[in-house]
Amino acid sequence: MLNTAQTQKLNNSYQGYVQNPIERVEAPVIEGYFYKESTVKDMAIRKVNKSLCGLLIMAVVTTFVSYYFVMCNELTLDTLNRQIVALNEENSELQNNLDQLKSFNNVDTQMMQYNLLHKAENVLEVPAIPTSASVSTKHISSAPFKWAIGY
Repeated sequence: MLNTAQTQKLNNSYQGYVQNPIERVEAPVIEGYFYKESTVKDMAIRKVNKSLCGLLIMAVVTTFVSYYFVMCNELTLDTLNRQIVALNEENSELQNNLDQLKSFNNVDTQMMQYNLLHKAENVLEVPAIPTSASVSTKHISSAPFKWAIGY
C-alpha cells in the first residue's frame, strides 16, 4: 500500500508531465534512408502492377512460342508447295504425252473401223519412161549496182 504522500508525488509528477510536454524537434536526429511504411492503397496498386506484369510476360512468351510454330508450319508449307509445283509440271508433261498417244490411238481405231487402209493384193510393176526434156538453169542478171557516196 502506498501512503498519501507518495501518491501526491506521483500525481504531481504526472501533472507536471502533462503541463510541460516534451517539445518536438523539427530536425531529424538520425539521417539516412529508411523504408517508408506503405499504405493499403500503395500495396494494392503494387499487387495489381505485379499481376499485370506477370500476365504481360506470359503473353509475350506465348507470342514467341506461337510465332515459332507458325514459322515452322510456314517452312513446311513452302516445301510442300515447291513439291506440288514440280509434280504439276511433271503431270502436265505426262498429260501431253498421253493426249498425243490417245490421238494416235483414236486415228488408228477410226482407220481400222472404216477400213480405209488396205494392203495391196497385187503389186504392179511399171517400166520407167525416159525423159528427153532437160531443164536448163539460166541466171538472169539484173541492173548493175550503183555505189553512192554520202547520203
